[in-house]
Amino acid sequence: MSKIKPSKGAPYARILGVGGYRPTRVVPNEVILETIDSSDEWIRSRSGIVTRHWASDEETVAMMSIEASGKAIADAGITPEQIGAVIVSTVSHFKQTPAVATEIAHRIGAGKPAAFDISAGCAGFGYGLTLAKGMIVEGSAEHVLVIGVERLSDLTDLEDRATAFLFGDGAGAVVVGPSQEPAIGPTVWGSEGDKSETIKQTVSWNELHIGDVSTLPLDSKGEIKFPAITQEGQSVFRWAVYEMAKVAQQALDAAGISPEDLDVFIPHQANMRIIDSMVKTLKLPEHVTVARDIESTGNTSAASIPLAMERLLATGQAKSGDTALVIGFGAGLVYAATVVTLP
Repeated sequence: MSKIKPSKGAPYARILGVGGYRPTRVVPNEVILETIDSSDEWIRSRSGIVTRHWASDEETVAMMSIEASGKAIADAGITPEQIGAVIVSTVSHFKQTPAVATEIAHRIGAGKPAAFDISAGCAGFGYGLTLAKGMIVEGSAEHVLVIGVERLSDLTDLEDRATAFLFGDGAGAVVVGPSQEPAIGPTVWGSEGDKSETIKQTVSWNELHIGDVSTLPLDSKGEIKFPAITQEGQSVFRWAVYEMAKVAQQALDAAGISPEDLDVFIPHQANMRIIDSMVKTLKLPEHVTVARDIESTGNTSAASIPLAMERLLATGQAKSGDTALVIGFGAGLVYAATVVTLP
């Protein structure tokens, strides 16, 4: 018989507060058109994006995270000292170590919480939320700060007609804490590594520094391009529309609810056409509010779901207690979907 005592965590977990930060600079499509041969109409019709936010030198991954975290902690009605763990999902913090989560934890005054980064692309927020829920139910933390943050403008090839207009910067954060009733459903998550080449970084950091220069991509001025995100657009679109709609339905089934029970749908803000296609495939009723934050924020990867959630609540399009389906999907290819009660 085991001598290990059972965990004494909460029976369930819930999102207690949410916060977001968008960089001050708003970038319209006209700026993107300075470096690619396209049009505002084409960008809008292909992606739904009208503007996006790009960070300044001062708006670092840590700075944006701290701003979003402060709002989430205040919204949750707790103090930073009550945070027992900090999870940061990002692909655009360029220091391999230490984790930016440790810096954020220190600078928000959280004491000595567990702190670590995860890399799960656009599904990163869902991965972090699932880990937070496990910590709270297991009893290793009472409150967990989950942050999705990106500076994708640093990883954008402005001469790539297929991706130059897609990406934006920002940070979204939630505080996850104990609950006496189910408020974060079972997560349906996974990966399809055989499709990992469909979204990838153009050049590895290793290749950039010690590789054969003749094999590296060059810009229009003949200079070596900084590593950027590239994707096979049509393959990603088909996968997201058909396969992720199935995952979303599985998350509804796992939570024991139907589309009619939903109040809100918050998919990863990858592309407006993908969002609209998923709504149609899932046969969501007209009363369901659908997040379309991509129009003014662009694709912010791990930050997109919490940013969209924060905006829906701030504008009154969604309200506390609403039942929401959230799903993230992207590079890997990885995905995560769950049903949550909004804070």
